[in-house]
Amino acid sequence: MVAERRAKDSLKSTWRTADKWTWGRHQWTIHLLGINPTDINKEVPVHQKTDKMPYLSHWETNKWVLAHALWPIAVHQLFVMVAGYNLNPLLAFIWYTIVFQINAVHELRAMRQLGMKYGFLDGDKHARDQVPDVSIDSIMRSLVSTATARPMMATFLAYRTSQSPSFSWLLPIEIGLYTLTLDFWFYWYHRVMHEVDSLWRYHRTHHLTKHPTPLLTLFADYEQEIFDIAIIPLMTYGTLKLMGFPMGFYDWWMCHQYIVWTELWGHSGLRLYVRPPTPISPFLAVTGTELCTEDHDLHHRMGWKQSHNYGKQTRFWDVLFGTSHPRIESIEGVIDWDTPAKLPVLRI
Repeated sequence: MVAERRAKDSLKSTWRTADKWTWGRHQWTIHLLGINPTDINKEVPVHQKTDKMPYLSHWETNKWVLAHALWPIAVHQLFVMVAGYNLNPLLAFIWYTIVFQINAVHELRAMRQLGMKYGFLDGDKHARDQVPDVSIDSIMRSLVSTATARPMMATFLAYRTSQSPSFSWLLPIEIGLYTLTLDFWFYWYHRVMHEVDSLWRYHRTHHLTKHPTPLLTLFADYEQEIFDIAIIPLMTYGTLKLMGFPMGFYDWWMCHQYIVWTELWGHSGLRLYVRPPTPISPFLAVTGTELCTEDHDLHHRMGWKQSHNYGKQTRFWDVLFGTSHPRIESIEGVIDWDTPAKLPVLRI
């Protein structure tokens, strides 16, 4: 039975070429922040699938995530030292929400630059999907909701005014296990939505895009947004707490920054060999379960109700449960290990 086509299913995107006087605040926000995935005034590089693909090293990605995760904590600590007291929960929530948004915008701008330099996966067949005319408001609302809800959860559950910014000595283990645990919960929630007819209707909107971009990471219906933004991270936090890990506010903040990096990157479609910068990368490499950008791109491009590559942070659960799909472009012989890519220099 074919699902009824709805007006909000349209992927038509013409607003970027329309008269700017017709734009609303969200169009202007995207434009002024420079977070469109491509520059409409420049030609996007196009590569054949057998062309060499540059790679981005783990050092580069970890350096990026750590710099963005640590600078707001350093500013927070400086405030404590100068003022002699800590931020109250409300001010902490406001500060880390603003910073979450700043970091996300910076990552989106960096991916835009890389896309215009290196091109995109499957670029010889199809251009990347842009933000649809009918979905601009809902997509921007979802992105802001993510940057608000996650700091809110962390503040409510883990922030303590009596504790100055500090980390548990278990932080690297927490980040690694947070990655794998979140991916476990996401894998099964994601797979069930594909395989159970009554749940597919909550996920089909997200799969209208076959060549997603970072701004379409939360192109979805409300039910999926709630799980993606809040419920899966809460289940992950609760699981690690039950396992006996401290998961303090600052530890959880670091985990969030690693996760959001991969969430946005996984929908970028960038033609770069990039793997999530998780501390468990050596384990994933040995077991052949590291994720790369193409994995989730293939999930969108080649999957519908019956799909594959359900993981969002790793391929561990896909390999374990037999739902991994072979890569097309990110393979040995195509990856150019002699051509490392560089991320843009940090500019807050």
